[in-house]
Amino acid sequence: MYQALYRKYRSQTFGQMVGQDVIATTLKQAVEQDKISHAYLFSGPRGTGKTSAAKIFAKAMNCPNQVGGEPCNDCYICQSITDGILEDVIEIDAASNNGVDEIRDIRDKSTYAPSMAKHKVYIIDEVHMLSTGAFNALLKTLEEPTENVVFILATTELHKIPATILSRLQRFEFKAIKTKAIEEHLATVLAAEGLAFEDEALSLVARRAEGGMRDALSILDQALSLAQGQPLSVAIAEEMTGSISLAALDQYVAALLQYEANQALEQLNLIFDNGKNMARFVTDLLQYLRDLLIVQTGGENTHTSDIFQENLSAPKERIFSMIDQATDSLGEIKTSLQPKIYTEMMTIKLASKKEASTHSDDLADEILQLKKEIAVLKEELAQLGTAPIAKKTATTPATTKSSKGYRVDRSKVYAILQEAVENPDLARKNLIRLQESWGEIIESLAGPDKALLIGSQPVAANERHAILAFESAFHAEQTMKRDNLNTMFGNLLSRAAGFSPDILALSMEDWTQIRAEFSAKARSQKQGEQEPEAREESLIPDGFEFLADTITVQED
Repeated sequence: MYQALYRKYRSQTFGQMVGQDVIATTLKQAVEQDKISHAYLFSGPRGTGKTSAAKIFAKAMNCPNQVGGEPCNDCYICQSITDGILEDVIEIDAASNNGVDEIRDIRDKSTYAPSMAKHKVYIIDEVHMLSTGAFNALLKTLEEPTENVVFILATTELHKIPATILSRLQRFEFKAIKTKAIEEHLATVLAAEGLAFEDEALSLVARRAEGGMRDALSILDQALSLAQGQPLSVAIAEEMTGSISLAALDQYVAALLQYEANQALEQLNLIFDNGKNMARFVTDLLQYLRDLLIVQTGGENTHTSDIFQENLSAPKERIFSMIDQATDSLGEIKTSLQPKIYTEMMTIKLASKKEASTHSDDLADEILQLKKEIAVLKEELAQLGTAPIAKKTATTPATTKSSKGYRVDRSKVYAILQEAVENPDLARKNLIRLQESWGEIIESLAGPDKALLIGSQPVAANERHAILAFESAFHAEQTMKRDNLNTMFGNLLSRAAGFSPDILALSMEDWTQIRAEFSAKARSQKQGEQEPEAREESLIPDGFEFLADTITVQED
């Protein structure tokens, strides 16, 4: 029976692990020095070697012939663990065994001494799938571990593991494997299989795997089936990975750089008619534009076409602008029911000469608005000496509804700002803790949750709420509607920064407006408490303090 490549070439020693050198070295030294802990957690993206490392670790700690922390893979124990038949090494899938009864059964059986091996090892894969009751049952076992029993937990979603469990484990975070390392390993596999290949074909497979070695080997397996014993070519790799033909990309980008929207749309139609996914197309486009920048800055050129060489003459500013536009469009294309229409709109924008004028138009509007405000202030200054100043009524509607239709709970925002005024040191400390943990929080999220928060920034916080300001009011509204995101955010922040506030999301426009209103109100209250003699200074509008020496206030 045929054995899949990812099973046939699965790592059997720490030295064979790809892209996880630090983890492999640490585990190997733990075995060599006989410093085996009772519980470990392996977390990271799929296909990066978590389960393989767990089995290698189980072999190494039980192998009677281990040298330098490496298992011999020849003794009965090593071979039994490799085949999955040693009763002292139990592998469990938490996705299908996630109940309390299953974990209680593990807890009861773990009290028995190992029969043949030195350590009894439980490998629980996808441990984040356990129920709350199951986690509580597992917690009791981890609190009072039995001698010579080792638990190795593996998960792709670290943020779903309770903090009480995490604090009782040694954590190892597996990183996505670099594309170059995947290419080299695939080349080794093909050499062992005696098959020829094109370097660019391996590059396509490695990129499509997105950091997962198992995915890379699975794609390679499919490509070899399509090749039917022939050398692995770029065309086969493109067909298997769903990547866009490099020639089509060359011509598409060339049309964009020449502002030829019709030609670019023709190339897009050809690509679409060949059954290519539009989201994959935009991803390949971003990779192509990235390659242009890398080569322009002196990096390695992996493209051989003449059109690519011509596209290298494009200004860097134009390429940066195209990358920004394509990145913004990618999210819409992925979620739209009509991805081709959105891709066509993106193409027209990329081929438009007016794309750079947007910022200029916005700047012109801002300047015009500032001129109007200055004119109003000049009129107020002219009337200072001739008429008493009436108390200015607020022009901002006292509503909690933003310009985008999303209602902001201003009372909570005011409360946070008031606490910041009363205790600025604590407010600054809370904000710094939140900002320092922000990168870790974003990386721990995935999918829509990560897409929402990646466009925000923390601007204020207290022990109960963290204010996140978004460029888009729509994203702020969607964030407040996702209760699970709020829960995960609190758990992640509790572990990273020591406190777990709820999210208070609002647009940057609303945040600026509310903060300005609060400042104006606080300033008005402070001025009302001043002596009458000191009130003359408050007649000068904000921003015109430099006129204080030239203005004389006359009483009627």
